[in-house]
Amino acid sequence: METIQKTIAENLGKAIPGNEQAPKDSQFSLSLVPDLSGKVAVVTGGSEGIGYGCTHTLLSHNISKLFILSKEAAIVKDAKKAIASELGEEASNKVEWVQCDLSDWEATGKAAFDIASKTDRIDILINNAARGIMTYQLSDNGVDLHIATNHIGHVVLTSHLLPLLKETAKKGGKVRIVNLASNAHESAPKDTKFESLEELNQDLGPMVQYGRSKLCGILYAKYLTRHLTSQNPNILANATHPGFVDTRQSTEHIHEAYPLGGYLMSYGMQPFKKTQFEGCVSTMFAATTTEKSGEYICPPAIVERGSDLANDDSLGERLMDLTWKVVKEKTKSASAEKGCPFKEY
Repeated sequence: METIQKTIAENLGKAIPGNEQAPKDSQFSLSLVPDLSGKVAVVTGGSEGIGYGCTHTLLSHNISKLFILSKEAAIVKDAKKAIASELGEEASNKVEWVQCDLSDWEATGKAAFDIASKTDRIDILINNAARGIMTYQLSDNGVDLHIATNHIGHVVLTSHLLPLLKETAKKGGKVRIVNLASNAHESAPKDTKFESLEELNQDLGPMVQYGRSKLCGILYAKYLTRHLTSQNPNILANATHPGFVDTRQSTEHIHEAYPLGGYLMSYGMQPFKKTQFEGCVSTMFAATTTEKSGEYICPPAIVERGSDLANDDSLGERLMDLTWKVVKEKTKSASAEKGCPFKEY
């Protein structure tokens, strides 16, 4: 029965409130988010879906400055209007939009430098933006678009922001990095090795392609914990699962991969989907409250083990070795002699 209740808490919303189903020591709600006065946050994809749930929550708990990375100006404009309407102009004015396509790593590096030039601290970094369950496609730099966006783009952003994250941590208090993962990571191939670009560029099908990129988010959080948190205890890195959430990914983008079958997800499961606010609960716990690092946190604040692959530290090391290799090779022509100026940890 407890397993069933945890599954409900972690994945479903609306009809069956998740917090009530969670074990007592794993309950959390947005009302428990602490006061964030004086703090600065960065949220990728923070203008819609789960990202907007994070944005709204951070602002309603007095975050002092919020940078939102997004590709689409129109969606950000609508988000700012909604914030102004619900929380007031003062809250809306705390938001700064940074246009960024995370699959373009040179542009992502520049976006990070732009953010760093406008603030003397970053307390919260939420790596949320993602390509959803969609068909195989290569990015402009010739890398699987799921990996290029969901994983490598966030690694580039985080790496470029690390000096500022470290400086913030030295001032006292916790700095928290959160990677949006998913239980879909369990669909990653069991023979995943992360040994070559050719392996990354296999067409594995929409769900597996997406799931593998979400596995990367968990492995990266654990990698940062081993290498970064071990040397900087005030910096915490975790991965989260949001649950089954009502977003454009589950109502619109799913039809790109499954023109007919997608209707089960977009319409048939509608009564059971979480709202964007229910979907951001585990991420808000990881971004504002947890005192631990290297965990995979499911709604509302349930720590799960994840798949065997997600707990394979050697696989995580190979993933990151390949990540550095691919980015440095692909950015050589437009950056310093050795490619993108990474701060690995």
